[in-house]
Amino acid sequence: MTGTAAPADGALPRAIEVVDLGLRAAEAYGRADLATRLTATRGTLADPVVHVVVVGEFKQGKSSLVNALVGANVCPVDDDVATAIPTHIRFGAEPAAQLLRHGDPPQREPIPMEQVRQVVLEDQADDTAEGVAGVEVRLPRQLLSSGLVMVDTPGVGGLGSLHAAASVAAASMADALVFVTDAAQELTRSELDFLHQARQMCGTVICVLTKTDLYPQWRKIRDLDTEHLRDHLDLPIIPVSSTLRLRAVAANDKELNTESGFPELVRFLTQRVSGGAANRIAAQAAVSVVEVCEQIESQFEAERAALADPAAAAQVVDELTAVKQRVEAVKTAAAKWNQTLSDGVADLTADIDHDLRARIRRVIEEADDAIEAIDPADTWDETERWLQARVSHELLANYKLLRDRATWLSEEVSEHFREAAGEVLRQVAIANPVPLLATAQVEHKIELEKMKLGKQAMVALKSAYGGALMFVMLGAMSGISLGPIGLGIGLVMGRKGLRDEKKRQRAARQTQARNAVRRYCDEVSFVMNKDSRDTLRRIQRQLRDHYSALADELSRSNTEALAAASAAAKQTSAEREGRLRDLAAELDRLRQLREHAAAVLPA
Repeated sequence: MTGTAAPADGALPRAIEVVDLGLRAAEAYGRADLATRLTATRGTLADPVVHVVVVGEFKQGKSSLVNALVGANVCPVDDDVATAIPTHIRFGAEPAAQLLRHGDPPQREPIPMEQVRQVVLEDQADDTAEGVAGVEVRLPRQLLSSGLVMVDTPGVGGLGSLHAAASVAAASMADALVFVTDAAQELTRSELDFLHQARQMCGTVICVLTKTDLYPQWRKIRDLDTEHLRDHLDLPIIPVSSTLRLRAVAANDKELNTESGFPELVRFLTQRVSGGAANRIAAQAAVSVVEVCEQIESQFEAERAALADPAAAAQVVDELTAVKQRVEAVKTAAAKWNQTLSDGVADLTADIDHDLRARIRRVIEEADDAIEAIDPADTWDETERWLQARVSHELLANYKLLRDRATWLSEEVSEHFREAAGEVLRQVAIANPVPLLATAQVEHKIELEKMKLGKQAMVALKSAYGGALMFVMLGAMSGISLGPIGLGIGLVMGRKGLRDEKKRQRAARQTQARNAVRRYCDEVSFVMNKDSRDTLRRIQRQLRDHYSALADELSRSNTEALAAASAAAKQTSAEREGRLRDLAAELDRLRQLREHAAAVLPA
């Protein structure tokens, strides 16, 4: 059920074979530029990666689910503590583990397998886990052999938490999302709200109902959850028992494995997620081979046209010369696609900056209203957590706008370049923004300590003494002896003075709290503006380099065709006949290769 990897079959091996043939053809025809493109494609096929992110509230059985899927106790399971950092599980010939430290790309540090628990669990992390973005574990499992990467994440902790924002951001970069909820109760409003957000970021989402072995009424919960999902999201739900699955794996018991519910989940992951991703990657590789064949064929076709009709050779040369001029124009900065890219990035930079400012302004307004109604000395810890989570979700919405607009820009550029946008769209480099929040801290600088009893007594006594003394002196000056009345007046004045001092201190704390909120939001805006601008510059360079490389390929193909057509006009009749036979054979080989590549494409 979870043995070592077997050789994969299907679209990927056929795509690898086709790309290898295309590589040999490109090298044989002296097209190093086309060979470079196919070499990169070959690298993608050799190590396909399909990310499946497992998310859900705390203590819903996420780690147990991942362990049961891979048939090994990799992700720590503990009743008292929770997962603190993501765990990535992927295929490897031998079991191994690495720390992933923050960086681009992340820095890797090998660790013993037995140290994974120490790093992953929140109450056992020590100095070795400082700056750790996650842990990667490699296992020899057939389920993972197709490139599947299971990612066990920390609990969401409610829609308004920082973990929730990080999970939604991770979902945007995943091929599929597995949302875990247990059979103890039906889906809550916060879980449904989280699923709404996650569905917008990831197209493939499934809900898994865990712990069916613990709750006899799990079928009723399943039916209630199904109704909720049908009314709101129309997502499939699969009930499973991780305990039964692990026992089935240990005993190699097929009936128990079926009872656990995992076969349906495995089919979903291998067929719809992993299989779908493999087919998509294979199709993209096949398209690259077809395009390479068409470029090489174009130069041979031009030469054959000039050889077949020497009288029309001049016309062929003129047409190729005109094409050369158009291709050279495409390579300039004044080309329409290049102008669209430059203008689009400039507009997008301004729009993203304005959107982030508007969102941060709303957060500050909400914080001001909240602080007005509270005393920061009583609730600042809760206010700080709310502020961080609120900013993270506004940041996530800004990130989604950037991603969607960048995708649209890529499509516009590709349309103007008259090339398919599929390859570029999958590679637009937009990173998860949530970890950047760790660079900004809420430095409140608020005097959170209220007046102690002794200080209150001194303030009250000072006010009482001053009030009593004033009225006693006024009575003495007017010849009226106040006696005990002066003492009562002093007590009233003392109480009022104490109340005014408390009010003054609370107002001061509220002002300090507002300033703390503004400093934090300014720091976030400063960091995120820089990151979004850097991201857009990376996207601009990425699209520019991609289409510039395509333009260079077209230019090279046209130059080869023009040179061949010009030389054809100078050949003798016998030379032309021999060359025509050679061209027919070469075109036939390319046609066969193109048909072989087209067979990999879906119907």
